Amino acid sequence: MASLRVARRMFCAAAETAAAPVTSSRWERLKNSKAGSWCRGLVSDYKEACREVVVGSWERPVKASVYAALLGGAWACFYTKPDRSSFDTTLLEFSNQLGLLSPWIRNGTSDGHVQSLVKLRNEGRLRHASLGLLSLVYSADYDADATLYEAQCSNLSVRWRELPQRILDVGFIGRWWVLDSKMKNFDVNEDEFKNLPAHMQATSPPGVQEVERSERLHKESWLALTMEEEEKEPNAVDRKEESVSEESQPQALKEEQTQA
Repeated sequence: MASLRVARRMFCAAAETAAAPVTSSRWERLKNSKAGSWCRGLVSDYKEACREVVVGSWERPVKASVYAALLGGAWACFYTKPDRSSFDTTLLEFSNQLGLLSPWIRNGTSDGHVQSLVKLRNEGRLRHASLGLLSLVYSADYDADATLYEAQCSNLSVRWRELPQRILDVGFIGRWWVLDSKMKNFDVNEDEFKNLPAHMQATSPPGVQEVERSERLHKESWLALTMEEEEKEPNAVDRKEESVSEESQPQALKEEQTQA
């Protein structure tokens, strides 16, 4: 009977321990949840993708180099993309440069383009759009702060199909390309040379030898003229001999005439 009681108690204790819930930590419950399973799957996918990238770049170095160069170029273009403040700064700088010149020597194309941009800026009609790798500056019909119905209504705003006709400049790799091209030779008035012959209107830049020769002559022009005494004496002797020969020639002619 005693052995039966002991066995009975053992079975009851084992049943109670099996029926009691197992206490788990919060971290284990989080790992076994749906969110934990999703995070583990995401990490394993990224780990496998990185491993494939490393293996693929090791097996195909040329392809990997091309992709790396493209990604690096895209990042450089995005990092050096000019913004609206840089356009305003460049525009005002070029406008000041043209203002320092006389109207007679300004380039008409440069002056007209800059003056039109300054007018649009003063009217508040310049707009800036960032396209990731480059920036665009285009014109609008009204100021952004205008309270007119035509200016505030979204249905009457600039349509995307009209944007190419309104683009004024393109910003790429830290430069505004249209503005820089318009300011080329801004201090040369081409209207002054339109009446010249065709071969004189176009000029070619001087070569290296011509530039060096011009610089050498310019430096020599600033040197003082020096004459030594030894150079003066032979010149005086030569002049005396010339004068003596000139005087002896008429006498020889007279003697010949008398003999004849």
